[in-house]
Amino acid sequence: MKLADLKNEKVGICVSGGLDSRTITRKLVELGVDVVCFSADLAQPDETDIANVRAKMAPCGAETVIVDLKREMAAACFAVLKAQAMYDGGYWNSTGIARAVTVRGLIPEMKKRGCTVLAHGATGRGNDQMRFERYTNVLAPEMKVYAPWRDPGLLEEFLGRTQMADYLNRVGIDSFAGGRKKYSTDANLAGLSHEAEDLERLATPCTIVEPTMGVWPHDAPDTREEVTVRFERGYARSINGRPLQPLELMLEANRTGGRNGVGMKSALENRIVGTKSRGVYEAPGMDLLGYGLKQVYQATMDRRATTLFTLLSRLVAEQIYDGRYFDPTTRAAGAAIDELAQYASGTVTVELYKGNIYVKSLTDCPASLYNEADSSMEASEGLNPVSSQGYAEVQSVEARSLAQAGQIREP
Repeated sequence: MKLADLKNEKVGICVSGGLDSRTITRKLVELGVDVVCFSADLAQPDETDIANVRAKMAPCGAETVIVDLKREMAAACFAVLKAQAMYDGGYWNSTGIARAVTVRGLIPEMKKRGCTVLAHGATGRGNDQMRFERYTNVLAPEMKVYAPWRDPGLLEEFLGRTQMADYLNRVGIDSFAGGRKKYSTDANLAGLSHEAEDLERLATPCTIVEPTMGVWPHDAPDTREEVTVRFERGYARSINGRPLQPLELMLEANRTGGRNGVGMKSALENRIVGTKSRGVYEAPGMDLLGYGLKQVYQATMDRRATTLFTLLSRLVAEQIYDGRYFDPTTRAAGAAIDELAQYASGTVTVELYKGNIYVKSLTDCPASLYNEADSSMEASEGLNPVSSQGYAEVQSVEARSLAQAGQIREP
């Protein structure tokens, strides 16, 4: 869609209160388009008060609706943790899962107000444009999508932040382009993603990022902190003996992991559109809880279950990244993960120290496959070492056959 196509539509625009959001909103209002702004409250760590978004958008001339999706975001965090869904470079895809929560949460509110078009401010070079569009297509196929930063007319008028600020100032909205940015940030309960600007140059150290949710490991305390998490069927239920709901548990895990420098990652990832992107990520709570759950999985899954889970985990991570969280493939993978995770109950105690997580103990894990006697290298009542002779002989048949057939080559 282009600007001219919006004349007879009611547009619901996803906004953050930033320069882009205000520019697009004011421009549409100026052209006589019926606009309502929507912002999702995802427990963004970089927002002291989500109501500030409404205040920032007020001069643009359109109503701003803030939709509370904090608990939905927490539930999504727990689903990602259960799947151990990490993308390129081993980072938790906080932005990808947040787009699923945002669009699913905002569309019903847009429909209540008669909106026929969802507009978003994602760039035409990145991943989010695909996520916003695809989630709108699958959740509300009757709705249209308007992407301002793919509109040639707008791109010609607004070449950059300076032109946006000049335009807003001309129409009486105090704005400034700001100094040269080091990077851009997107935040939600799961974590923060930092990219663009200085981070686009691979010679730039990742440590130019100033963490919002915690500290870099070298700035963390010189003392270890012990944390105990109880997991039941793949879900974290309590931290340090305190039973908490998902939102409160995520917030506590973020605080705990953050102050110890946990969850800082740098990745050079493969974008949906085929290019590569450099990002720096913060996800202290996800890293802390995810690491703990991994210990339970290692105790409760056999070798083949682990192989299957690894494949499913990667699939779910890619589906989330690609904006396909609600697809049948993702649901099917999730159902298989649920089957394996039903045995993942246990209490994990770890120590945090300068960005590192050390396992201290795993207890109360009734479905654990680990048997100390069987695993011991010392004399025990476990597996009789003599019984391995027959297994070794069976293995030797295949090994000798391969050698005699000339199929073995040294690397």
